[in-house]
Amino acid sequence: MASLTITRPILLHVIVTEQFKQEMEAELQGAADTTQQRLDQIDFQARRILADLQRTDLTQAMQVRQQIEAEKGRHQSAKEELLERIKEVRELALGSEFSRGTLEGIVEIKEGDHLYDKLGRTEIVVKDGVVVEIREPGG
Repeated sequence: MASLTITRPILLHVIVTEQFKQEMEAELQGAADTTQQRLDQIDFQARRILADLQRTDLTQAMQVRQQIEAEKGRHQSAKEELLERIKEVRELALGSEFSRGTLEGIVEIKEGDHLYDKLGRTEIVVKDGVVVEIREPGG
């Protein structure tokens, strides 16, 4: 009988604990800090580039300024989203489940298997890094 090994998505859920909230907040704050550093770097480089361009080509300087402002806007939006997520994490109820993302898993299928059961919504539930439950479709 022929069989095939394929990948399938596995949803990762975390049971909210104080430890999880602290780790998640630190992760998000780190990303926000990195984004702010990037914004500061863009400002520093922009001042130098624009000062040089304004002496030689005002039209190009205006175009570059628009590009820089657009880039700064994207980074600022990302930072604001991260800060909003920090607020959401702080408000998570202890003991609730938080969807952390999707992992990829391998499953073997063979003739006669019900494909949708094999590829169904498999979930892993973790509490403070320890797997507490694996939820398989149909089981």
